[in-house]
Amino acid sequence: MKTQALTTETFDNTVNSGTQPVLVDFWAEWCGPCRMIAPVLDELAKEQAGKATVAKVNIDEAPELAQRFNITAIPTLMVFRNGQPVRTLRGVQSKSALAAALATTA
Repeated sequence: MKTQALTTETFDNTVNSGTQPVLVDFWAEWCGPCRMIAPVLDELAKEQAGKATVAKVNIDEAPELAQRFNITAIPTLMVFRNGQPVRTLRGVQSKSALAAALATTA
C-alpha cells in the first residue's frame, strides 16, 4: 500500500470514511524536508495497511485545504479521526513518532 494523494475533491471523503485514523501530510514539491519524509510515509502506509490510512496533500495543488487547516509551515502532518483533526506534528518526524501519533488517537 502506498501513500494516497488527496485533492480538494477527495479529501473530505477520505478523512470521513470509516473509523480508521487518517494521517495527512501537507507538503510541496519544492520542500526538501517533505521529500526526506516521503519514503518514511510510504513505509508507514505499508505497515499500517488495514489499520490506518496515510495520505498526502500537495499544498500548491490544493491551497484551499492548506488554508482551511491553517498550514503555515511544511511538512505539517495531521492525524484525523472521524473527520476531525486530533493531532498535529510539524517538521520531519521519525516513523516511530508517526506510528505513535496514529496509535494514541486510536
